[in-house]
Amino acid sequence: MPGYWVARSKINNPENYSKYTTALAPIFEKWKAKVLSRGGEYKILEGPEYFERFVIIEFPSMEDAIACHDSPEYQAAAAHRKDGSGEVELVILGATEGFGNN
Repeated sequence: MPGYWVARSKINNPENYSKYTTALAPIFEKWKAKVLSRGGEYKILEGPEYFERFVIIEFPSMEDAIACHDSPEYQAAAAHRKDGSGEVELVILGATEGFGNN
């Protein structure tokens, strides 16, 4: 089953943050990730209007999604936003089928 990165972000320094986003394409290619939505149109229906960018990325599995995040390549790229250039909430979800019992 696929795994997903679901992220909300706020960009504080667009120039430095772009160093992070520019580095992502080869990393995601290596992990066979598919960007489903990145920075497109959005509407906040509930919750604070703090974040301004939303991202959904699909990986072949939950394990791949975690391994990509923990990889040295991704962590090196993320350093460009962790310096205060951006703020991110990232959740990794495993896919489920239907509503189930929960």
